[in-house]
This record gives sequence, structure tokens and C-alpha cells, in this order.
Amino acid sequence: MQARKKGNAQGIDVSRYQGKIDWKAVKADGISFAFIKASQGQLYVDPTFITNAKGAKTAGVLLGAYHFLDATSVDAAKAEARHFADVLDQVGGAKALELPAVMDYENNPGKLSKTLISAVALAFLLELERLTGRKPIIYTGNAFAANFNASLGGYPLWIARYSDTRVPSDTVTWKRWDVWQYSDSGKVAGIKGNVDMNEYDGTADELRKRFGAVVPAQETESVTPGIFRVNGKEAGRALLYGSRTYVPLRSLANALSLSFRWDNTSKDAYLNGAKLQTVQLVEGTAYVQLRPIADAYGAVVSWDSKNKIASLKTKGEK
Repeated sequence: MQARKKGNAQGIDVSRYQGKIDWKAVKADGISFAFIKASQGQLYVDPTFITNAKGAKTAGVLLGAYHFLDATSVDAAKAEARHFADVLDQVGGAKALELPAVMDYENNPGKLSKTLISAVALAFLLELERLTGRKPIIYTGNAFAANFNASLGGYPLWIARYSDTRVPSDTVTWKRWDVWQYSDSGKVAGIKGNVDMNEYDGTADELRKRFGAVVPAQETESVTPGIFRVNGKEAGRALLYGSRTYVPLRSLANALSLSFRWDNTSKDAYLNGAKLQTVQLVEGTAYVQLRPIADAYGAVVSWDSKNKIASLKTKGEK
């Protein structure tokens, strides 16, 4: 993976172990963002979460929240996602945060296979996104990241490797990090003792721009969040702008067995080499208008308004 570079935004992550925090001092010490522990398992709530969330926002520190995953089954993972969403509601919900909510999945007490680890992770992530309307981030350790398969490659990666110089290792799923937790023994004004140190792969303004806007450019239209299904299987999030349905570029391309590319510099999307005109960038994910592309490739589209489900059926599927 890539090295750190000068000008990257600096951040911290905290929990009850940091005690009382002076967030104004934290901000003045050059910290641009913070991820705060909210919950763990199906019941635990960090007792400092609400206080830390309010303090960080008041000080102008970009705020995210994380949940420590204990689940060893798909059903347990969904239950934990529901618990996390309920805790986030205590600070206005996931959409009130400047940064996405985070799934912290870093160990394997149940001795699950890699396939089941990925299934548990995806179940948590999809359920959380369904409940909150925001795409989460994955946090994990350098070694544990190798357990996740390609189904999780569309999620931003926050990875732990405690080194100033040794970059995190490439995996099958990720070749780059979005956030690097490079130390667990940092010193920051306003915090007694050690604190985890993090760096975003970009400036504070770029971090804010990437994750800060929940609703894309068409602010005058109503936006309805929903679920995208391909041949009956959940494939991600759908967004209904007025009467137009948008779905993730990657999910749609995979469903139609087409190549795709996202140019992050020009913010252009390409499908089978052709540039697309109807694109929305939401929290770092490229969304494209579903029906025109599906019609062009002979797929059938439907929208379930009651359950807010956009469905795509490809040729040969009943």
C-alpha cells in the first residue's frame, strides 16, 4: 500500500480509556478528525460516547464513530448493526456525523473461516447502511485485513499498522488505505496518556469533501434511500432522486458482467469504456442512473415503493 505523505490530515480515535478530553486543545494541536467508540456487541455503549461526540463537534473536529464487532454469525452481525444504529441516534444519527460510521472488525474469537468472516462483515455493513442511509468504513488490522474477500473491496479501508515507515501490506481486496492508524502511543494536547494516531490519505479539506456530503448535488430534489437487489440478492444501496433511481457503479457493472472505471481526478465514470453522463458521487461512491443502462443491456428494472427496493433482473433470470 501507499506511504504517508506531507499534508495529510491528522486524526485520533478514542474511547473511555482516554478519560476526559479537552477537545479545543485537541483541535489546536493540529488534529482534524476523530473516530469515537460508540458501542460493542449487542448491548455495550461506551459511557463517554455522547460527551466526546458533542465535544468534538463543538471544537470543529470532523467526527466519526465506530462499533467493535463481536459477532460470530450473520444474524448476530445484523443485531449488532441495529444496536450501533440505535446508539448513533443518541447524537442525531449517522447523517449527523461528518465522517461515516465504522465497523471495527479485528479479531476472530469464534475461529471462523475467511468465507464466514467476510459474510459476517458484509451482513453488518449492509444492515447498518440500510438503517442509517450511509455507507460505512471498515477498520481492521494489517494482518486481519487478509481475511476479507473481494465483496468488501468497495468499502473505504481504515487500517492499523504501528509504524512511521513500514506501509500496510497489500491484500487481495485492498491495495490502498484511506485512513492509516500508525501509532497506539501518540501524545496530543488535551488528552492525558497515550492515544491512537491516524492519518487520512489527503488533506482535511479533501476528507471533508469526500465524506461530508450525504446528499449529492441535486439538493432541490427529494432523495429517498433504498436497497439495490440483483436477481433477488442484496447488492448495496439505492438512491431515488425524484423518479430516477441511482445505484453503485461497481454493483451494476458486476451484475451486467461489464468493465467499469472511476476517474477520481475528473470525477468521471466509465462503463465498458464509455463515459457515463448521469453520475452522482455520494460519500466517495459513484452512483449511476439504473434504468437507461439496464435497458441498454436487456435487463429488467423495478422499484418497490413500499419497501424501497430497486430490483434488477438480468437475462435468463426469472
